[in-house]
Amino acid sequence: MTQAALMHPPAPARLIDEGRVRWLIDSVRCNRFLPQPDSSNVVVGDGDFRAIGAEFLGYFIRIGGLREDSRVLDIGCGIGRMAVPLTQYLDPQKSRYDGLDPVEDGIGWCQRTITPAYPNFGFQRLDIAHELYNPNGKISGKALALPFPDHHFDFVIMTSVVTHLPPAEVLVYLSEVRRVLSPGGRLFMTAFVVDGIAAANENGRRDPRLAFRRYRESPCWFVPNQPPLAAIGFDEGFLDKALERAGLSVALKSLGRWRGTNAGHHQDFIVAKRRGNGR
Repeated sequence: MTQAALMHPPAPARLIDEGRVRWLIDSVRCNRFLPQPDSSNVVVGDGDFRAIGAEFLGYFIRIGGLREDSRVLDIGCGIGRMAVPLTQYLDPQKSRYDGLDPVEDGIGWCQRTITPAYPNFGFQRLDIAHELYNPNGKISGKALALPFPDHHFDFVIMTSVVTHLPPAEVLVYLSEVRRVLSPGGRLFMTAFVVDGIAAANENGRRDPRLAFRRYRESPCWFVPNQPPLAAIGFDEGFLDKALERAGLSVALKSLGRWRGTNAGHHQDFIVAKRRGNGR
């Protein structure tokens, strides 16, 4: 399979000004005045906070079709890695961003640091139980109900979310995403799709941190000697079927370089569109 496998490619809503996108990404990387958490904060995670956020801003625009006037929901927003660069792109008068996460420290930093400077950016903690990130959460992932009305968003972000979800919760999340998306709205999701190349690792080039092994007869692949939800891969086709069941159509799938192949990004990307006009 090529790096980007297109399925039902959507008609572009507009032409992208590539020069402006490159300028925007570079300016986010270099702008030392943008909010940035202390690197010692455990919520920050691996990698360069500002550079990764700027990189994903480019993906949201070029691959996801994100517009400046979009209403955006960021599920698993953490400590604002995606939110900070979006402050430089989303129109402060016409757009809205809402971030959700179960980890209180990350949400607190975003509320104190981002919202006062960018009032169209809001953050709230959702007390979803997760054995790694929020083990004492009061809400089961199987009972997720996003705190927003139907058709409220144009664009939903789920970066590094299904890579930490058990399969029983994936469809619940995707069904709620479909509910809150406006007709034609899009989901941008990252994942680890364990296809034949990734499973075989014949060239030995797969990311050694992701030495996935299948869990019994399930569609899940876990990393040995790591907590089960530290990184989860799914059989090729599992997420496609889950999206279809939830009422979302896969518009684009772009496989990442974690499997040892040449690609412009590490994780796998899936862009899906909301089907239908009703609930």
